[in-house]
Amino acid sequence: MANPHFHSQPAHMTGEDGVIPFMSRGAMPTKLPSPLATKRFRLSACIGQHIGDRKEQQDRAGVFTSKRATGCALAVVADGMGGRTGGALAAEQVLTTSRALFDDFNPQHQSVTDLLSEIIREAHTVIQLTAATAEKEPHSTFAAMVIQPDVASWAHVGDSRLYYFKGSRLEFRTTDHSYVEHLVKLGKLDREGAARHKMGHVLTSALGTEKPPVVDFGETRDIAPGDSFLLCTDGLWHYFTDDELARMVTSGPARDVSESLVEHARYRARGKGDNCTFALLKLLEPESGS
Repeated sequence: MANPHFHSQPAHMTGEDGVIPFMSRGAMPTKLPSPLATKRFRLSACIGQHIGDRKEQQDRAGVFTSKRATGCALAVVADGMGGRTGGALAAEQVLTTSRALFDDFNPQHQSVTDLLSEIIREAHTVIQLTAATAEKEPHSTFAAMVIQPDVASWAHVGDSRLYYFKGSRLEFRTTDHSYVEHLVKLGKLDREGAARHKMGHVLTSALGTEKPPVVDFGETRDIAPGDSFLLCTDGLWHYFTDDELARMVTSGPARDVSESLVEHARYRARGKGDNCTFALLKLLEPESGS
């Protein structure tokens, strides 16, 4: 029986414009351009998204390749907030800014950290200007990573997360910029209490607010076939433990995993789910002869 809350379709990207099209629901598997099939691994990427039980989809996600940065890919997830249409506009600004700057990215002249910093800085400013001209209060989270043949680098703002798995073992997860995470750091709240706290949605950093965003950066040079990266909004991670995500991410191909993640999140939301959005990137064994 077809799942009424999920649909998917294949996408085969050709030429220089390496983009996974945005979808309001479901998952988008893709065969990335040949430069991303390195001697060390092949990259399989999939975007999953569901509107949940909200009236509007305010999340955005994308996976892009660059015309100038051969062998690089950028994955971005943004969770917009700010009332009717304001949140969607903020998240769209994050995605548009990310794609435009990555399209001009040249790793010989700019570091990935500088690129991610520039994306955050420009998106933050554009969202602020939008708020001033449209009389809205839009802001957005940000989670992004750039993968190259020998290194993966990331940055995040707010409570959209990046998970890094080696096989079924969680290697790293970003730490939320949120009020409940602040309480956890102070020892005033444990993880179980944080998951149930009524202020769990309150952020301490976001793009587009009056204060400059707090940004956390990270990277790993230990990437290899069998590794997976999951970038997601709270509409997904809220319904899973870290161990559950580790098991699910390694349970099959990116498309099948994405379908399963959406289905489980929808079931556990029990009619009260937020927008659910993620980008899943899996490193596969290189093709023979590559």
